[in-house]
Amino acid sequence: MAAIPVYRWHLAPPGYATFRQLRAMGLRPGGQGVAAELERLRRRRGPLVAYLYRVDQAKPVRPMTPAKWAALAKANAAQQVCPNCRRDAGYRIPASLGMCVTCADAPELAA
Repeated sequence: MAAIPVYRWHLAPPGYATFRQLRAMGLRPGGQGVAAELERLRRRRGPLVAYLYRVDQAKPVRPMTPAKWAALAKANAAQQVCPNCRRDAGYRIPASLGMCVTCADAPELAA
């Protein structure tokens, strides 16, 4: 297996993009492997690494089907129901609280 090239942060040649950059262009890696790496050195920890893909080998993002839209809507709706009071909060329940803000603040209001 050949080693992939490693570039310093902001010094990658044109034609390479990260996953997020590809997604912003409406593309996806499309099964290709990592073509290169970006490396940003840090003082106290190991280097920060970003994986690069070739833009010319990227494929267009697959369109969302009605079934995928329905599944996404169902998942989002499930994350808006408070497990404590069983009401729709109207927003995603924060994982840090595990319940809606009203239920989380209720013990503090009672004190």
